[in-house]
Formats: sequence, C-alpha cells, structure tokens
Amino acid sequence: MTKASPAARERIVAGAADMISRRGLNATSIREMAKHARAPLGSTYHYFPEGKQQLATEAVRHTGEWVARRLRRELAAGPVAGLRAFLDLWRKIVVDSDFRAGCPVLAVSIEEPPTDERPAALVAAADVFGAWEDLLADSLREHGAEHEQAAQLATLVVAAVEGTVAMCRAKRSTEPLDRTAEQLQALVLAAIKD
Repeated sequence: MTKASPAARERIVAGAADMISRRGLNATSIREMAKHARAPLGSTYHYFPEGKQQLATEAVRHTGEWVARRLRRELAAGPVAGLRAFLDLWRKIVVDSDFRAGCPVLAVSIEEPPTDERPAALVAAADVFGAWEDLLADSLREHGAEHEQAAQLATLVVAAVEGTVAMCRAKRSTEPLDRTAEQLQALVLAAIKD
C-alpha cells in the first residue's frame, strides 16, 4: 500500500492540471496524467480511487485556488493591478509553454461530458469561474464601481481572458491578449472611482 504523502498527491494534481491544460480532459488518460507527474499509476489510484473524474476535479480546484491566491494578493493594490496580474499569469503560461498550454478550467468546461450527468469536474469549473468573478467584482465595488456593473465587468474579464488565451494558442501569438488587456483596462478604469 502506498504511504500517504501530501507532496506526492499535490504533484499528481498539478501534473494533471498541466496535462489537461495542454490536451484537454477527454484526450488525457489517468495513466498519462500519472506518467506526466512521474507517479506510479497505483499511487494515483490510491489518492484518487474514483479515477479520472476525481483527479480532474481536483486539478480544476487546484488551478482555481492557485489563480485565486495570486488575484487576492494583487487585488489588494486595486482592480487594475489585479487585472494586470490575471493577464500576466495567463501570458506567462502560454508563452512559457510555447503556446501549448491554456487553462485547464476552460478545457474541462468546453468538453462534452461522458454521460448525461453533470460531472464533478464541470461543477468545480463553474465554481472556480464564479470565485474568480467574485474576487474581481468585490475589488471593483471596493473601488467605487456600481454593484451590478462590477458583477458584469468581472464576468466580462474572466470570459475575455479565457477566450483570449484560447486565441493566443490558436494564433501562436500574444497579440490577442495584448489587445484584450488594453480594452479591459480601459473598462475597469472607467468603472472605478479612484
């Protein structure tokens, strides 16, 4: 039996998030996720006895919290700083991966579920997007944006950045991200009263 190790489990989750961000969920097997994380397949099933969907759900939550931590830190300086950090984070991911990786949360969201049921990974993706929107909306409100405008703008930011990351991968260029960044920043500045 495999001894429980938070570091090993975390490595498997991070490796799964990376694989999903590159290949999508349906094109990635649990065996490939384990191999990518340099973990024995047996230990992967030890930590994730429900299999691929459980691991994918954890990978989505891991990514969500990883991004949220950065957003919280940068939003302390205001919504413009948070927006820039959000954009810079995704720019780094697409550039460092030579335009091969995107967002595993988006990847899970756009794939056809294997059954008519709503998989846990898809529910987790909705929760992650909602958490990012809430962080951005709260910061916008704290800096003078109207309640509903802040919510709408936060949704627009998350949607635009997620879509733009996909465009960057397709075009193998950061130009879509640069264009989107400029327009989103103008909208944020117009909404806040600082």
